[in-house]
Order: sequence, then C-alpha cells, then structure tokens
Amino acid sequence: MSLRIAEIFGPTIQGEGALIGEPTVFVRTGGCDYRCVWCDSPHAVDSAYRATWAKMETDEVWEKVRALSGGQPLTVSLSGGNPAIQDFGPMIAMGHAQGYRFACETQGSIAKDWFSDLDMLVLSPKPPSSQEHVDWEAFAACVATKPAKTVMKIVIFDEKDYHWARQAHARFPQLPLFLQPGNLEVDPNIAVDLSAQSARLEWLVDKAMADRWFAPRILPQLHVMIWGNKRGV
Repeated sequence: MSLRIAEIFGPTIQGEGALIGEPTVFVRTGGCDYRCVWCDSPHAVDSAYRATWAKMETDEVWEKVRALSGGQPLTVSLSGGNPAIQDFGPMIAMGHAQGYRFACETQGSIAKDWFSDLDMLVLSPKPPSSQEHVDWEAFAACVATKPAKTVMKIVIFDEKDYHWARQAHARFPQLPLFLQPGNLEVDPNIAVDLSAQSARLEWLVDKAMADRWFAPRILPQLHVMIWGNKRGV
C-alpha cells in the first residue's frame, strides 16, 4: 500500500499535548483537507509541495521507523497534514506486533476504522483564528472509533479562540483537554520570539484561572521553545 510521506524523523521528543516529552519517531504525511492560515507545516499541506512528498510502501515506511529507533520500541506519531486521509492500519499492526505504540494527530474531520487500533488519538479541532470550520458530526464520528485513549488539543491565539475552546470542551466533556498558545511565527528561517511566546502562555494560564476553568491542562509548545521552527525536530 502506497503512502504519501512529507518526512520521517526522530527519535526526538513530542513537543505538545498529552505525550509532551515522550521519545517519539514522527511520520508526517503529505496532504490535508484544511488550509489553516497559521499552519506550521505548509510543506506537508500545500499541494505546491506535492513534488517533495515521497510515495512509499507501508513496509518501506515501517523499516525507516525501525531504523531510526534502532529497533527499540517507542511511540510513533502519525501527523501531517492530515494522516486520516491515508490508511495506516497495516503499519500499526506491524508496529504493535513489535511492541511499538502509535499516536495520531488529526483535526477530526475524517474518521477511519484504523483509529480504533491507536494507543492515542489526539483530536485537534481548529479554532476561529484558523479560518477553518469544524464539522462536529465528523468530529463525533472520530470520537466514536474508540481507540485506547482519545484526547482533545486546541491551539489558542486570542480571546475568541479561548471562548471557542470552552464551547468545544462543553461538546465533549469526556475528553481530556490540552490547551497551548499558538506560535505566530512559522517561518523556519526566522527566530521565534520566546518572550512573546511566554507572554501568551502566561495570558492563557491567567485567563483560565481567573475564570475558574480547571478542566484543561495548559502547556507550552515545548518543541518551539527548544528548536523554534526548524523542520525535522
């Protein structure tokens, strides 16, 4: 089975959400059904980069993951773009047979049967600042696939996003919720203003605490703090 792959890299640490700090190999797919205005991985989204995406068979992708991890089982993160566009069921089966764990990060716009085989499904609905619109019926279909664990992760850029996140959580209160401040600078050739990033994190924490909203776990984007916008880390 052929897969469109933008990049495979690691091992490194997961920089955000429920698995923050976890040693991970990333499989970043090419192609997405969204066009978020602040997307931090346009090389895996925009069709203008299609020529850079590798067409790889499932076993080729898996052998690359094994080589990077030295054959030692760890977490494999399927990201994008939107990995739900493609079929990772066979690769998950290969990896589980060898002790690897699988997480998938997707906006929740497409539900796939293979989600049920995941160790963690990270659903990241996009807030108003993305200029995309969430199909909540499709999102609910993703939740209904019942992987081992499902969480919700939302990037917050402004107050409108914050209030939207509260409404999103109210729709799915059973999902553990992770919030993080968005990174306004996504050009890999421009240094991230870490003081501004820290200020946005402080604002988000202060806002949630003042509102006595204790449901979310609020985290930084750790990979941005360490590596800025460099690709492949």
